Amino acid sequence: MKLIDFMDMAHLQKIQDAFSDATGLAAIAVDAEGNYITKGSNFTDFCMKHTRGCSEGAKRCQKCDATGQGTYECHAGLMDFSIDIVLNGEKLGKMIGGQVLPQEPDEDKFTSIAQELGIDPAQYIRAVKKVPVRPEKSIRAAAALLDDVVNRAVLQEYMDKTEYQKIHVWEEELANATSTVARIKENTRELQSIASKQTIMALNASIETARVGAVGAGFGIIAKQMGDFSKLSADIYKKITEDANMISDSINKMNQT
Repeated sequence: MKLIDFMDMAHLQKIQDAFSDATGLAAIAVDAEGNYITKGSNFTDFCMKHTRGCSEGAKRCQKCDATGQGTYECHAGLMDFSIDIVLNGEKLGKMIGGQVLPQEPDEDKFTSIAQELGIDPAQYIRAVKKVPVRPEKSIRAAAALLDDVVNRAVLQEYMDKTEYQKIHVWEEELANATSTVARIKENTRELQSIASKQTIMALNASIETARVGAVGAGFGIIAKQMGDFSKLSADIYKKITEDANMISDSINKMNQT
């Protein structure tokens, strides 16, 4: 199962954007294969332009994106988060982001990181000073909130879609059942007509047997059996009609709910 099969991605994007606007944290969604399925919200130049903009930085960022769990410090010294999107025990993707500092930046630390990545330290320091600073407790709380909101939204949309599909199938099968009942009634009417004709034939045979006397005794026995079978058939057809009517009434009640 894939998230995009049932999730309204515009709705997910709206949740993500609102989260980033409210908290200042960056966020983006990826599927189970690691493909981005939303547009990044509140991504910083420090991360996108400078750190991911160089080959070594991009390589390290990709590793963090793939292996990071919970709330953690990324290779570039920022606080990031990774929360799993799970439905019925199956992981469908995750929300990743963060790109904030838990405290004011240590210039020596970021100068060292810039040198490792082959980035101009002065530019890197200027960029990191524009990164939002949030207490670690707030970062963890924001990530936990996004986890709850996104997974609830995913579950709700999944339920909405599957319930809609069930209702669609229900309506189709209800229509099929209605048609079947109609056919049963029509066939029963035809059988009742045949049974009536059998009754008349049995009566005529009895009259003819009485007219010919002892010569037609054997035929009289057959005529009596035909009459018995006809009466039995009529009783059975009556029961089938009653059952078909009960099914029809039940279907009508279901259609009215």
